[in-house]
Amino acid sequence: MSARPSITIRQVERFAFRVEFGPAFVPLLTDEPVPIGAGEGPSPEQVLIAAVSNCLCASLVFALGKYRQDGGGVSAEASGRIGRNADGRLRLDGIDVSIALGADAASMDRIDRVLEQFEQFCTVSESVKAGIPVAVTVRDGQGHRLKEPPLQAAREGEATP
Repeated sequence: MSARPSITIRQVERFAFRVEFGPAFVPLLTDEPVPIGAGEGPSPEQVLIAAVSNCLCASLVFALGKYRQDGGGVSAEASGRIGRNADGRLRLDGIDVSIALGADAASMDRIDRVLEQFEQFCTVSESVKAGIPVAVTVRDGQGHRLKEPPLQAAREGEATP
C-alpha cells in the first residue's frame, strides 16, 4: 500500500459516482439506493462496511500467519446499524462484523493469541472506531463462537470463550 492511499471520484448522474483507484484497478460505480438513487451500485455505507470487514479479515489472516495457524479460509458477513443523530440526520450507529474461520478452533493451538491481537492490526476498523462502534464476532469452522463483542456476551448471559 502506498504511504498515502488515494482515489478519484466523479459524478456519473444524480447520486451515481465512479470511484477510480488508479490505472491498475477496475473503477467502482457507487449509487444511493432507491428511492434516492437508482441503486446501480453499492451505497457509500456499504463501501465503508466492506472496507472495515475486508481489513479485519486481512488482519486476521495476518495474525494467523504470524502464529503459524491454519484458519482454513476466512469469510465475513457485516451490516451497518443506521440511526438518527440529535439533528435527525441519518448516521451509521455501528458496524457488526461476523467473521468465520474454515478450521476448527481445536486444530489451532495458538488461536487465543491470534484473537487477542488481530483487530489491532486493522488500520481501517481501528480508525473508524474513533467515531463508529465496530463489533466483531469470530466463529470457527464448526460455528463455535471464539470471539464476540463484550455487550453481546452480556446480553446473551454468556462468557466469551
